[in-house]
Amino acid sequence: MTILLTGATGLVGERLVPRLAQAGLSCRLLLRAGRSCPEGTNAVEGDILDPSSLEDAVRDVTAIVHLAAVFRTRDTELIWKTNREGTSNLIAAVKAHAPDARFIMSSTSHVYSADNPHPGSEDDPVAPEHAYPASKVAAENALRESGLNWSVIRFPFVYGDGDGHLESLPDHIGQWHPAQRMSTIHHRDIAMAIQLALQGAFDRRVINVADEAAMSVYELAGLMGSQMASNSVPLPNPWYLHVDGSLARSLGFRPSVRTVYQAREEGLL
Repeated sequence: MTILLTGATGLVGERLVPRLAQAGLSCRLLLRAGRSCPEGTNAVEGDILDPSSLEDAVRDVTAIVHLAAVFRTRDTELIWKTNREGTSNLIAAVKAHAPDARFIMSSTSHVYSADNPHPGSEDDPVAPEHAYPASKVAAENALRESGLNWSVIRFPFVYGDGDGHLESLPDHIGQWHPAQRMSTIHHRDIAMAIQLALQGAFDRRVINVADEAAMSVYELAGLMGSQMASNSVPLPNPWYLHVDGSLARSLGFRPSVRTVYQAREEGLL
């Protein structure tokens, strides 16, 4: 099996690629000029915004793991261009040159409405207003309508393996209600989910992947040594960023890092 990965040098990709390579999978990385290629993998120079560079990238691949995305920037044009148009370019290349390949795309739990009446479920309607989740929904729809063998994995808050993401959380939640709960997923279990998808367990499905214990931002900040102000005012959107992961479990996913507390105890942060 030869897998093409986009976004291999990003927050998720940098930690996913070594795990896939260690599992014996042949990893081909789509990298911009000047990027170094991790040991045990192969690189092809290209960019999802340059359609002409994608033909060689997708040729003879068995699967595509599409992680490349733009998130934290005020440049909404770049967000849309990368996340929607870049994905469409990749879809077109796969349809033309590797139509039998399995196409796995990462997405986000931010697609669910802030006032959802329950944890975000894969069959809930989604119409996000902010550029990042809206662009990911557009990319999801393009893939679902492509005629390819696809799967979409929606990740909640990603952490672990020294990525610094959890440590930076207190910088982004200053005005949040401390009781807001948030689903999480460790990089080790992202790799597990991706391998299930590569085996076909998630074919033609949208899947939430999360661990077993959504935690309040108050608790998460506390784990990082930051104290949020207490607040007993009722929480207006209790299910925001909390996802229902039961479908993934019914399809064989079992998180090995079940909670952030376990990750801390085992030195996995």
